[in-house]
Amino acid sequence: MIPARYNLRNLRVRWLTTLRTVIGTGLVVWASVLCFGLTDGLQYALRVTGHELDLIVLRKGSTDEISSGLEQKVARDVASLPGIARDANGQPQCSVEFVTILTKPRRNNGGTVNLIVRGLEDVGRTLRPDFRVVQGRDVEPGKFEAITSRSMAARFENLAIGEKLEVNRRFFEIVGYFEAAGSAAESEVWTDLRDLSLARKTPGAVSSVCLRAESPEQRDALVKRLAEDKRFQLNAVRETRYFEDQMNQSNAIQYIGYIIAGFLIFGAMFAAANTMYAAVASRAREIGTLRALGFPRTAILTSFLFEAVVLCLLGGLLGCLATLPFNGLSTGTVNNFSEITFSFRFGPRVLAQGVLLALVMGLLGGLLPAVRAVRLNIITALRER
Repeated sequence: MIPARYNLRNLRVRWLTTLRTVIGTGLVVWASVLCFGLTDGLQYALRVTGHELDLIVLRKGSTDEISSGLEQKVARDVASLPGIARDANGQPQCSVEFVTILTKPRRNNGGTVNLIVRGLEDVGRTLRPDFRVVQGRDVEPGKFEAITSRSMAARFENLAIGEKLEVNRRFFEIVGYFEAAGSAAESEVWTDLRDLSLARKTPGAVSSVCLRAESPEQRDALVKRLAEDKRFQLNAVRETRYFEDQMNQSNAIQYIGYIIAGFLIFGAMFAAANTMYAAVASRAREIGTLRALGFPRTAILTSFLFEAVVLCLLGGLLGCLATLPFNGLSTGTVNNFSEITFSFRFGPRVLAQGVLLALVMGLLGGLLPAVRAVRLNIITALRER
């Protein structure tokens, strides 16, 4: 076998060509990994929102909270059902909630988009993952106050602390920012249930009931009872399944990302192939000498493939490193007609995908030039200048 240091020395000698190939491959991997990190961030925001024991209770026939509407008496009766978990004070972990959508402008003349405003009870905060107020304070019922996340405040007008959000000519002052483990809850504005229903001039309006069951068995029993009991005739959906259905939007982004990555990889493979073809043409005498010294065709084939793989892997590592400054960067998209914010996520799996892409580019881009190298006639190659 031809020693690896021989190939590494050739790459160093031809440093300008090597640099161009590494940068070109790195740009392709960088763009591809950005697409993968974008999709992973959106899927994480929806996935982390769901809890195995949580149910979202909707009106029968509704598929989401926006289209659902419950009688408040029925919603309150749900909280009295057996099988619902209780907190340290013995209160049922069951939150009656009202959700409305407002069309509001983005900052920096970014156009208008739908914004989710949720009215909920205090217990509703405990049903969201790791909820905590990180700046300012929580709302006080009856004062028409609201809280939201930092990412929403950065994206929408009138959502920064001290600003006021208009809801049907009633102004809600933003008094704090909250976090909820990067879940979909961070894409909403929260206020008191009664304050929001009064502002929308629909006293007693309820969109859904969010609750936590004591166990998986009790969860399934609650689903069955709410569906069959004529007093309720409600549709209880497992929270994990509810948000899985909303992942269709992220799947579309993922497919688009793969298509874009495919076109970029195709172009990068041509770049790698051109580099290796140029190397074969300029090193014909060197290849002939290796053959004359007794190195077999397989050794030369492996040697040129190794060079191509090293070039692309260097580019892949460079591209992956270039994405790290974007890790955690907040962005957003439209999901089910409303804005959802999330952050780029470049975990080990996403970065491994980038390195794998680079490896594939090296193997496919270097294969044909390597085959051409081993097919060179020894005598003809030795006569090359």
